[in-house]
Amino acid sequence: MKKISKVLVANRGEIALRIVRACKELEIKSVVIFSEVDVDGIWVRKADECYPIMGDPLQAYLDYERIISLAIKADCDAIHPGYGFLSENADFAKECEERGVIFIGPKPEHIALFGDKMASKVAMKAIGVPVLEGTDEPIVDKKEGAKIAAEIGFPVIIKAAFGGGGRGMRIVKSAKLFNEMFDSATNEAEKYFGNGDVFIEKYVENPRHIEVQIIADKYGNVLHLGDRDCSIQRRHQKVIEIAPSPRLSEDARKELYRISTKAMFKLGYESVGTVEFLVDDKDNIYFIEMNTRVQVEHPVTEIISGIDIIQRMIEIAEGDKLKFLQEEIRFRGYAIEFRINAENPQNNFMPSAGTITNYITAGGPGVRIDSSAYTGYTIPPNYDSMVGKLIVWALDWEGAVKKAKRALDEFYIEGIPTNIPLHREIVRDSDFISGNLTTGYLDTKMELFNLKAVDSLAQEDKKVSYLTSMINKIKEYKINIRN
Repeated sequence: MKKISKVLVANRGEIALRIVRACKELEIKSVVIFSEVDVDGIWVRKADECYPIMGDPLQAYLDYERIISLAIKADCDAIHPGYGFLSENADFAKECEERGVIFIGPKPEHIALFGDKMASKVAMKAIGVPVLEGTDEPIVDKKEGAKIAAEIGFPVIIKAAFGGGGRGMRIVKSAKLFNEMFDSATNEAEKYFGNGDVFIEKYVENPRHIEVQIIADKYGNVLHLGDRDCSIQRRHQKVIEIAPSPRLSEDARKELYRISTKAMFKLGYESVGTVEFLVDDKDNIYFIEMNTRVQVEHPVTEIISGIDIIQRMIEIAEGDKLKFLQEEIRFRGYAIEFRINAENPQNNFMPSAGTITNYITAGGPGVRIDSSAYTGYTIPPNYDSMVGKLIVWALDWEGAVKKAKRALDEFYIEGIPTNIPLHREIVRDSDFISGNLTTGYLDTKMELFNLKAVDSLAQEDKKVSYLTSMINKIKEYKINIRN
């Protein structure tokens, strides 16, 4: 395959900026698209070329026929979808292929397979991957679903067959709640994914959510880049990610790596992807899903492995072989990623669009910020509420936690409420410090956290006001002396 010379980034925000930067280091030109509300996006300024897509702000990043046509018109060889939006749309990947544009990601058939949660579960089970007991076909009848749930045994979980991110997902702890939860799950699945199909499986209470980063080229070389612990979640959406998991037995870790690489080799997978599992308190492993894209939390893996995942994606799409063997990958230390969201922890985490009036990020050794925010930037209400990601690294777990405390205390955002106060509480919690994490962590801890007490924005405001007052006095004093 020919070398890629220009990439269109079919995304926005921090991931668009991340891809633009990767392209620059590979000496590849970058092109971005932007909606009406994203005209001031920093990724728009950083790219080599930019093109507006007018109309509905959300549809701007979903109209793949228009995006592909624009890529061709701009002489782009390839399109990188980032995460979200069209990143797991098999029709988009296939259309790129048919129109001679390289899709930087997996083959359309793999996107389609793993986009169907039931089909992927059946496929993985067929090649020996352990899965949770549950249905292999969509459940559309509530009575049938209630009968199956009773046979499996409560608690069960109802999941959207097409989609992710915690949408269309409901935990059912007793038979009397089944009908209500079934309707709620199917309605939400229809709203967010255009398909209300759901399936049912056994619910494992308080497991760890562990995922394995996979990277594979077009020549059958399949490697892993370690694991991540994504157990800290709110409403089934990840809040904090850690690489590697701080409390996972080496036997379980090795088995996760073996299962993941073997499965992707058997299926002929290409590009990067993430195989996600639940691990119970007895280290039993259960496959839950495969994400056929770069993950939001990919930086923690990059930091402990030293491998630039976005750049490797581009090289694999070009047809290059992987430049390293499994035994050449060396994992060092621990990395933690905190998703910084524009939401109000004191008001049920309501998303909070608005203008950032002061933006002071953390810094120093072992600190990375992936964000497209800046002072004066307006967070639009049309998209996900994530402002950016704070990533810290240290040689050991204790050092990483201490680094996180310091960095979170330095991170200051004014003008909109954020979830930084929640993160400050978490890193000071004894269970987090000991690495004792499960998917039920936040459910049990939230009432114990004093979010108002740890919100230091008011203290920071006082410091800023004091400094401003002092500066004004000094200026006034100098003026008086001159006079």
